[in-house]
Amino acid sequence: MITSLRLQNFKSWRDTGRMRLAPLTALFGTNSSGKTSLLQWLLMLKQTAESPDRNQPLELGDDQSMVDMGTFPDLLFQHDTAQALEWRLDWNLGKTLGIQNPASPKEVLFEGDQLGFSARLHWGNNGLRGLGRTNVDFFRYHFAGQRFGLIADQKKGKGYQLHAEDVDGFRFVRTQGRAWELPAPYKCYGFPDQVRAYYQNAGFLSDFELELERFFSRVHYLGPLREHPQRQYTWAGSNPRDMGYWGERAVDAILAAREQGAYISPGYKKRKLTLEERVAEWLQQLGLVESFSIKPVAEGSKLFQVWVRRSKQSPEVLITDVGFGVSQILPVIALCYYVPNGSILVLEQPEIHLHPNVQAGLADVFIDAIRTQGIQIILESHSEHLLRRLQRRMAEEVFSHEDAALYFCRIESGESRLDHLKLDMFGNIENWPQDFFGDEFGEIAAMNLAAMRRKKEAGR
Repeated sequence: MITSLRLQNFKSWRDTGRMRLAPLTALFGTNSSGKTSLLQWLLMLKQTAESPDRNQPLELGDDQSMVDMGTFPDLLFQHDTAQALEWRLDWNLGKTLGIQNPASPKEVLFEGDQLGFSARLHWGNNGLRGLGRTNVDFFRYHFAGQRFGLIADQKKGKGYQLHAEDVDGFRFVRTQGRAWELPAPYKCYGFPDQVRAYYQNAGFLSDFELELERFFSRVHYLGPLREHPQRQYTWAGSNPRDMGYWGERAVDAILAAREQGAYISPGYKKRKLTLEERVAEWLQQLGLVESFSIKPVAEGSKLFQVWVRRSKQSPEVLITDVGFGVSQILPVIALCYYVPNGSILVLEQPEIHLHPNVQAGLADVFIDAIRTQGIQIILESHSEHLLRRLQRRMAEEVFSHEDAALYFCRIESGESRLDHLKLDMFGNIENWPQDFFGDEFGEIAAMNLAAMRRKKEAGR
C-alpha cells in the first residue's frame, strides 16, 4: 500500500506537499484542477517500470498506452525546462525485507517492511544535433532509516557516483582496479550493471529495484470511459491481469476465475462465492438487476453472452438490452474482487453513467473490497453521493475515518493546490471547501428570487 507521496514541478503542480495515502484515497475538485495529473504520474511510473527500454528514464507513452504524456517539457510545471521534476513515493512492502552482510551472510545489516523512492530529473542538451533529452540528477531508495542511491557527478560533469547516506557502520567497498566511472542509471530507478561489478558489497541494491518493480506490477488501472456492452464476447481461455484500461476484459476475467475455480471470502462465517456470484450479488444489492450470468452460446463454444434479469417478473435479456449503467459498473466491481491481495487500484470517475443511488452504493463496494480483499483504492471523482455514503459509514462505524484520505484539488494563481479534508470519527469534514460540489445554496436562493420576481410581475 502506498503510504505517502510528494510531487514537484509536474504539469499544473508546483508542489503537492507531502500527501498521506490511506486504504481509500479520493481526489475531488473542479475540472482541470490537477486531480487526473496525480493519477497520470503514478501510471507513467508504472509503464516505465514495465517498459522493455532500459535507456529511457521515463516511458511517456503513446496513444496505445495507459497514459500519453507527450514530451518531457510537456510534463514540467509551466513547461519551464529550467525546473526539475522531482518526487518521493513511500509504500509498505507487506513483509519484512532483510539485507544481509555479504561478508557475514548470517548477519542482517538492515531490515524493514517499508520502502521509499525519490528521484529528480531535468531536461538537458545531449550534444547530438542539439537535441534535448531527459537526464537523471539522482535517485535514492529509503529503507530502514538509510538512503542508498546514484547521483550525477557534478564536479566532473559526467558519470555517476554510488552513495549511502545516514548509514552507521556501512560503506560501499570498491573492487581493486581502476576506478571507472559509473554510467547513467537504467530507466530512472535502476543501478547500472557496473555497480555490482565495481563494488564488492552492492549486490543487495537489486533487492530494492525488484521491490519497486513488484510494487508497480500490483497497480491496476481502470479508465473513466468503459467499453460499450456487446451482444456476445469471445473467450479462448486467456487469464487477464485485470479488466483492461477500459474494462474490455471484464467478461474474460470472470470466465477465467470460473475456470480456475477461484473463490472469494466475503467475510467471517459467510459462504465463499465465485467472482461471478459476487458480482451478481452486488448488482442486485445496488438495485441494477435481479440476476446476472455468463453463458456460452452453445456447449463447447468460445462465444459467450451476458444475461441479466431486471426484476423477478422480467424476462432474462442480454446486457445490451438493459440500462448502460450495468456495463459501466461491471468492470469496477469485478476488478475489486479479481486482483490479488495487496493490489492498488487506480480508478478515474468510477461513478460515471450511474444513478445517484448507485453512486452512493459504490462506496459500499469499495469499503467491502478493502476490508475483505486487502486492496488499496485511489480514485478521482465528482460524486457527492459517493462521498456522503462514505461519511455515513464512518458515522455508523462501518469504516474508520483513519482508513480514508480525502483531498480537494483547486487552481489558485495558475497552479494546482491541494486541501486535505479533515475528517472526524463521525465522518464530518471540518474544513469543507467553498463550492465543493457547486453553490447549492446560491442556486436555491437564485431560484427563489426568480420565482418571487415572476409572481410579482404576474400580480400586476
